[in-house]
Amino acid sequence: MVALNLFVYETTGRALAMGLFMTVRLASGFVAGLVAGGLLARFAAKAVMLWTNVAQAAVMLLLVLAPQGARTAALMSVSVVVGGCGTLFMVALRSSVPEMVGEDRRSWANSLSITGRSLAMVAGFASAGVVVSLVGYTAAFVVDMATFVVCAVTVALLPIAGGGTGRAAGGAPGAKGGKAVQEGRRWRMPGAFLATAAVPGLGLMVVLRSVDALGSSSHNAALPVHSAALDAARPAVFVSAFWCLWALGNVVAQQVIQRYAVRTGRSVGAAGFGYGTCLMSGVFVLAFAGFPMAATAVVALVAGAADGLTEVSYTSHLQTLSPDLRGHAFGLSATVENLGFGVGMILVSAALESHRSLTVVAWSHGAAVVVAVVFLIRISALRKRSAAPDAPDASDTSHASDAPDTSERSVAERDEQNR
Repeated sequence: MVALNLFVYETTGRALAMGLFMTVRLASGFVAGLVAGGLLARFAAKAVMLWTNVAQAAVMLLLVLAPQGARTAALMSVSVVVGGCGTLFMVALRSSVPEMVGEDRRSWANSLSITGRSLAMVAGFASAGVVVSLVGYTAAFVVDMATFVVCAVTVALLPIAGGGTGRAAGGAPGAKGGKAVQEGRRWRMPGAFLATAAVPGLGLMVVLRSVDALGSSSHNAALPVHSAALDAARPAVFVSAFWCLWALGNVVAQQVIQRYAVRTGRSVGAAGFGYGTCLMSGVFVLAFAGFPMAATAVVALVAGAADGLTEVSYTSHLQTLSPDLRGHAFGLSATVENLGFGVGMILVSAALESHRSLTVVAWSHGAAVVVAVVFLIRISALRKRSAAPDAPDASDTSHASDAPDTSERSVAERDEQNR
């Protein structure tokens, strides 16, 4: 993304083009989130992950080979494909984790995946400037294309029996009645998508994820402004140091979560998402409060750790859904995240023209804290209701699906409840 944004500006000569590039990418991700659930209901998750990487590698090759006059069109193609395929890949991957590693190890696997992504972000941001400066944009895009090829090969080796979500929902290929299930799935897809959004507790959780994305847009937009105010001669220093410390905090948190999951056999639970959002939003506001650099470094570490906690708890909870709803839930989540981040970038950028960074970030993350508190109150009420003596029988699925997974129930207990 560093090389692409710089290349967009150099090719078009207009800063507005960078905004358009980002807008098209977010819009593509938004649309992909809407169709991801239906796509995973009809096709194997492994195939979706494989071909989305092949498509991204192909479009990067197109950009490398495009003549001078066709580069703008090639850039827009990259924006559409990377935005859409990136979202589809993440939805398919996250919804397939239980099939790959088993229900009891999903929290550990999510934590490991997030650790890898955090380290890759640091490596990518650190290497982008060096690669572009020393060998140029073409080399950077070739490296990028190679990463998609490596990812595609890795996907081909993933241990997903039959392909994950698509098969889990419809049974083994060739099974009796399999064709009828496939045909019926086309008609049930819209209903399944709406049912996912309507599950009490889960709907509020997805809303919180959207507001959290809006808060994230505020500190992403405000960090360069704040950094320039701190050191106009070297504005990139503070931003780079902050994100490196953020990634380090994220990695440390994942190590703790992995050990907790292995030792106890539990995930951090839905409550971890609410508490983590409160902590993360609070410390991101403190990052703009003008503290000494040592204190701000601690703030960045804590922000990364809290961000890692929310990511694992949120992903692990959505993975407790049944396979036929899981893809729709992750698709819906990706849609609202792109919407929240995109709308947030527009609103925050406008607000930064007339307000201090601290004010803008405080209002944006304050909204996330308010929704997080409501979410925590909601799951606390659901937990008390399920623990009451006159609580509904576990076989009543209309109530059993209400409460988010709070990690106290074992996999066997959840299976018994579902039966």
